[in-house]
Amino acid sequence: MSKKKKKNAAPEDMATAIRRWAAKQTKAFALRQLAHELNIPLPEREQAHAVLLQMVDEQALEMQGAKFRPRSGTPAKNASQEAVGTLMMAGQGYGFAKVEGLEEDVFIPQRALRGALHGDTVRIRYTLNRARKNKRMEGAVEALVERSKRPYIGILQKIQHRAYVITENRNMPYDIKIQPHELHGAENGQKVAALVLDWDAKNREPLGRIVDVLGMPGENDTEMHAILAEFNLPYRFSEAIEREAAQIPTAISAADVASRRDFRGTVTFTIDPADAKDYDDALSFRPLENGHCEVGVHIADVTHYVRPGTLLEKEAAERATSVYLVDRTVSMLPEKLSNNLCSLRPNEDKLCFSAVFELNAEAQIIHTWFGRTIIRSIQRFDYDEAQAVIESGNGPLAAELATLHRLAQALRKMRFENGSILFERPEPKVEVDENGKPLRVYFKEPKESNFLIEEFMLLANRSVAEAVGNRRPAPAFVYRVHDEPTPEKLKTFRDFIHHFGYSLRQTQSPVEAARELNKLLGKVKNTPEGTIIEGMALRSMARAQYTTDNVGHFGLAFAHYTHFTSPIRRYPDMLVHRLLAHYLAGGEFLPKDHYEHLCKYCSAREQVATDAERASIKYKMVEFMLDKEGQEFAGTVSGVTEWGLYVEIDEHHIEGMVSTRSLRDDYYVFDEKLFQLVGQHSGRRYQLGDAVRIKVKRANLEQKQLDYALIVEKKA
Repeated sequence: MSKKKKKNAAPEDMATAIRRWAAKQTKAFALRQLAHELNIPLPEREQAHAVLLQMVDEQALEMQGAKFRPRSGTPAKNASQEAVGTLMMAGQGYGFAKVEGLEEDVFIPQRALRGALHGDTVRIRYTLNRARKNKRMEGAVEALVERSKRPYIGILQKIQHRAYVITENRNMPYDIKIQPHELHGAENGQKVAALVLDWDAKNREPLGRIVDVLGMPGENDTEMHAILAEFNLPYRFSEAIEREAAQIPTAISAADVASRRDFRGTVTFTIDPADAKDYDDALSFRPLENGHCEVGVHIADVTHYVRPGTLLEKEAAERATSVYLVDRTVSMLPEKLSNNLCSLRPNEDKLCFSAVFELNAEAQIIHTWFGRTIIRSIQRFDYDEAQAVIESGNGPLAAELATLHRLAQALRKMRFENGSILFERPEPKVEVDENGKPLRVYFKEPKESNFLIEEFMLLANRSVAEAVGNRRPAPAFVYRVHDEPTPEKLKTFRDFIHHFGYSLRQTQSPVEAARELNKLLGKVKNTPEGTIIEGMALRSMARAQYTTDNVGHFGLAFAHYTHFTSPIRRYPDMLVHRLLAHYLAGGEFLPKDHYEHLCKYCSAREQVATDAERASIKYKMVEFMLDKEGQEFAGTVSGVTEWGLYVEIDEHHIEGMVSTRSLRDDYYVFDEKLFQLVGQHSGRRYQLGDAVRIKVKRANLEQKQLDYALIVEKKA
């Protein structure tokens, strides 16, 4: 009897090549590394992955996260593995461990948590074989490695001689008991931040202490500080740091001027958002006698003022990024630096680190220069003002803006021809009054003035990375990378869009893959399902991060890319400035491990800041909906899960949830393959992109959650 051919079986010659190559490895390797070494095109990587998994089943290899390595010894077929990860808890009391390198989170039942809580670093034991059988990976906490340093936010309740923090976090199913000596002045009814100290079998609740008193619930400053505290983000500078900043000389010395290239006689200007207070980049423009033009990208020389070993340096490294909440900016650097010394304000001499390009009429680079400069901006535009000049051809610096706009459009065209992916989702904005009350919610579409600045910033970032990365041997450097999507994620995305009647052709190279994705995004634009498909495409991408290991930037289609253009608000840009200056001066190669550690930390802090920014937007959106309870709106299904539908209101794109339990007209079951809720008696189906009508049922500010009720039309 002939055996059926295995699904996704690799061709015999490729399978043999993979087995031979894998057998020679002494360290863990990723699928991407194997594909690169054996020149396996994208369409065949799923089959290559199948060969590796088969070798795991045969115990020729073992898995280490998402990587593979030769087995040491001969472990049992169903041997479990240990890993260290971060615990994410659900309100129901169970959790998931997120382990670096694992595509899937490991489910931890409540009985196996051993006192671990949300955000804790834990050592777990889990079994890989379950994942390969398409079952949920399940594990148990072996040991608590480290308690989370992020506090929980809640309301303090005092009952006689006892005190508890009634937590608001959906990831914390328990209240926190506070001993009298750990109250630190907090009063009954105040919103506080509490840190868990201990939780063992002797206590029904975790024990903690108050680390910050935020104020009375509902007040805008209280709620914004609560968001910062929840993500362990600072909202003030210490007196020592403010003193150190105050002592920095404001005058520019003659020696500083003499050591720099002088651009004060060149037309220079800034374009920033209307409400911006720090202007960290400027453009200069000068026509050349040979018909080319010189464009300077001038970046505030933050590292001239913030020196290694200072308190300012230590604080910038610890914060790693500025944080932008709805109604405020929590700066990485004190105001004297961010809004004064390092802000490229008009009609003031400013010190910069610059990338200067000679470009021909087709925006091709003829020559590049990097170095420290002094500039003097003569005009401050906001984006709308610059846009008006570009559109009308009239106004300040009209000729210069017209030429720069044409060059930016040429750079943009070349970028997309080379495989850059066109993700241009409108940015959610909440307009608030002077007291922080939300007045309107809207989405801001980028225009040509945005693209003008974007293209020249991208040009500077790419050119700096190329200047260092093309040296041989390549020295230690900080790159901003974006890896290719995995074959598994691409397959999931293809299956997803198939249900909407779209397809994504398999290609032979990343550039072709990007072009196909751009074609798809063009097709779905302005369709009911367009936003959903674009969001799913984004989720199928790898996350951009900082690293010393340059793998290129898939989304931008750049072989080299870094962040050079925002040192006021990003610590990695400060590192890039220092490293570039060091290598330009002929400095020796620096240790890579030190910078890799900083890269990982900055990537993590960037994600925390992003989460806090989203939380502030979500809070204000829920606050905006408080007086709309009971009102009806047209909406679109933006997400489908077993516990309900997520619906986005068409008018202001505010998302809420319709729980499955609230659908009383039928018993609905989640079809995970088709992303649908299906009524078992009526056959009624709800899927992504469906137009629906909802009523605002409840706006819960504490949980930042909106509950909608679906209005089901009765059959005639």
